[in-house]
Amino acid sequence: MIVKAETKHIRISPPKVRQVMDLIRGKDVIAAEAILLNLNKRPKDPILKILKSAVANGKVKGFTAEQLYISKIICNVGPVWKRFKAAAFGRATPIKRRTAHIQIELDLKS
Repeated sequence: MIVKAETKHIRISPPKVRQVMDLIRGKDVIAAEAILLNLNKRPKDPILKILKSAVANGKVKGFTAEQLYISKIICNVGPVWKRFKAAAFGRATPIKRRTAHIQIELDLKS
C-alpha cells in the first residue's frame, strides 16, 4: 500500500457499489478513470471521487497517476437507517436504507 483514501456513510447499498468496484479492481488508475467516466451506474460518482482523492494523496507523496494501480478496493457495510412505511390494515412494514464504507488503496506498478 502506497496511497490510501476512504469515505464513509455513502447512501448506496453495498452490493450495488461492489458491482462497479469489480470492474476496476486491479486496473491502473488511468484505465479505471476511463471505465468510470463511461459507466452508467449510480455508484460511479462516489467511487470516482475517492479514486481522484487517492491520486491526489499520491501526488503529495511524489507519485504520478501513471505509476499507480488499484491494488485493493473494498466496500464494507455501513449503518442501516431503519424506517417504516404504512401498510394495509393499520400495520407498518420496515424499510432498510443501507449505507456503505468504501476504501481504495493504490500501489506502484511493478
